[in-house]
Amino acid sequence: MAFDIEMIKKVYDNMKTRVDAAREIVGRPLTLTEKILYSHLWDGTAKKAYGRGVDYVDFAPDRVACQDATAQMALLQFMHAGKKTVAVPTTVHCDHLILAKNGAESDLAVANTQSKEVFDFLSSVSDKYGIGFWKPGSGIIHQIVLENYAFPGGMMIGTDSHTVNAGGLGMLAIGVGGADAVDVMSGMSWELKFPKLIGVKLTGKLSGWTAPKDVILKVADILTVKGGTGAIVEYFGEGATSMSCTGKGTICNMGAEIGATTSTFGYDDSMRRYLTATDRQDVVAAADKVASYLTADPEVYANPEQYFDQLIEINLSELEPHINGPFTPDRGTPVSKMKAEAAANGWPIKIEWGLIGSCTNSSYEDMARAASIVNQAVEHGITPKAEFGINPGSEQIRYTIERDGIIATFEKMGTKVFTNACGPCIGQWDRAGADKEEKNTIVHSFNRNFSKRADGNPNTHAFVTSPEMVAALAISGRLDFNPLTDTLLNDNGEAVKLNAPYGDELPKRGFDVEDAGFQAPAEDGSSVKIVVSETSDRLQLLAPFEPWDGKNITGAKLLIKAFGKCTTDHISMAGPWLRFRGHLDNISNNMLIGAINAFNQKANSVKNQLTGAYDAVPAVARAYKAAGIPSVVIGDHNYGEGSSREHAAMEPRFLGVKAVLVKSFARIHETNLKKQGLLGLTFANEADYDKIQEDDTINFTDLVDFAPGKPLSIEFVHADGSKDIILANHTYNASQIGWFVAGSALNLIAAEANA
Repeated sequence: MAFDIEMIKKVYDNMKTRVDAAREIVGRPLTLTEKILYSHLWDGTAKKAYGRGVDYVDFAPDRVACQDATAQMALLQFMHAGKKTVAVPTTVHCDHLILAKNGAESDLAVANTQSKEVFDFLSSVSDKYGIGFWKPGSGIIHQIVLENYAFPGGMMIGTDSHTVNAGGLGMLAIGVGGADAVDVMSGMSWELKFPKLIGVKLTGKLSGWTAPKDVILKVADILTVKGGTGAIVEYFGEGATSMSCTGKGTICNMGAEIGATTSTFGYDDSMRRYLTATDRQDVVAAADKVASYLTADPEVYANPEQYFDQLIEINLSELEPHINGPFTPDRGTPVSKMKAEAAANGWPIKIEWGLIGSCTNSSYEDMARAASIVNQAVEHGITPKAEFGINPGSEQIRYTIERDGIIATFEKMGTKVFTNACGPCIGQWDRAGADKEEKNTIVHSFNRNFSKRADGNPNTHAFVTSPEMVAALAISGRLDFNPLTDTLLNDNGEAVKLNAPYGDELPKRGFDVEDAGFQAPAEDGSSVKIVVSETSDRLQLLAPFEPWDGKNITGAKLLIKAFGKCTTDHISMAGPWLRFRGHLDNISNNMLIGAINAFNQKANSVKNQLTGAYDAVPAVARAYKAAGIPSVVIGDHNYGEGSSREHAAMEPRFLGVKAVLVKSFARIHETNLKKQGLLGLTFANEADYDKIQEDDTINFTDLVDFAPGKPLSIEFVHADGSKDIILANHTYNASQIGWFVAGSALNLIAAEANA
């Protein structure tokens, strides 16, 4: 169930050899990020990777992790790869398909009934192909990975953008689409554009109300949602070593919100403590033997400006608790300034809900610190003004906090304990009254707060903060409450000032659990049968995408010109649509229904050039596809930010979209488009975005000469007969062009397997 110590020892032996060789070639000290990257090069001899500014490089990850919503499509693809078993250790975690409504016991029972077909499919595929399977209710993927599989110096990929959470244990853990995961599961290399390096030096020490969450909320405020794009963030300094391992995980987790490839910390005592507490003393013993390889060379941290492309310094002793939002996780407001900010912006002051949990903040320490605030309210007779809910990170966490009385403390305040699953964080929340779309405020310790994400209500103002601040704000019922300075009135009318939160980093009596929820795969899965009903509305076997015909794409119609922020939530919504993640045809009915049409400023309303009428985006796309007419999507900056879900790339491909042309891409989404055989292009001149008109017909004039580093010329023919020739850049290398030619990366894998 847990770690493979022999595999880890091999990783460390390999690391010593390769890092020493790399240091000699480079002729300078190395960062931790470079050490892990260089030790995981696919062939170990790619010297070009030792310099900055290189293009794509092939790597050999140690692990793959998949959550149930994305695992469906990943495993459906893997079934076509022609392999008998996965090539690297792989796990599937059932955490997304559980709706939060009434409480853990009831909600889990409903999920096991409603999603039985999907869970059975994932279980059987895992059993057949040597994949570890974590049952519904076992916990959230990233918390389970931290507790069981993550290890310092390793490299992991996962089909969820918050795979980066494992950086809290010193890994380079990177979110990818399912097609990338299939590559690695099939024994192939994994390709990554060599990243820039951002160093974050943490001085001082956290105290009082300030938590690790505030570090990443501050970094997000500094870098914005795209400031980390194409970079790996490496945290270091006395402030870094003073934090808990799970606190580090929280910081790395939300690195996805700044667009970073991943984030990590050097191996230290907090990691030793956590590994020991989770029964991995063997990992500590192995890591201690190579400890100097599991952090940067001393010269790097002594003179970081010489070794990082960008350097940020944060004094934790001066850092104030932050409340970020609404509608974006990078709008940071220190708690002392929230009263003025809320008033100036007209944000609803009354808080309706406080939510703690998700993969970001569901550790024992998180729950203990939040409970310490709840306990004070109970002892002082303070009645909470907002509703309150928690999602423990794993069954091990839930069992242990129940044993230690933490759940009982929460329940004294009327807290609703949801299943050990993602729940409201990903829109899996049946919130009473959300359909009324009333303007309101909620606070949570999650990672994302995009419009409609938690409850489907576009008028819910969601604010991100630490678990302890969530507790204090929910109890007060006011967004402008500052627990550092303000008091609350108890039921007797007495003023009470809350003391700063406290909580054990790790349980004093150790972790405990009766049934963690793990299912080991069959030793020989050849006899395991996988059944997918042809009439299922949840699962659908995949048919290969058509290869490129070698000709220029001509006569294409503009499907949508998306205006402003267009995340993967806008392109392929979660929430109720999660149930169709294994059925490409059905889930394609949500394609781009959240994107704003630049021509009428409406969502899910685009012009059908065949009829002149306005209709839903998927309906118009299907009309073009039925008529044999290709279509093109136009987008703004950081297109496809957010979740790693490859459905946001597969749906356009399935519905006849040939190209996505934007001002800039989020990293994972650009790769996902390439993997599915789509053209992911960027404007050579961003101002050309304004030239695109609603009735445009689009012709690619030199696609037949598609080559690395060569821009493409695209002709936009307007309704009045005039034309604009627009130059589009791309980042395709030769192998990625091969994916386009073959129709998808999976087509190439299958062809090689059958050769």
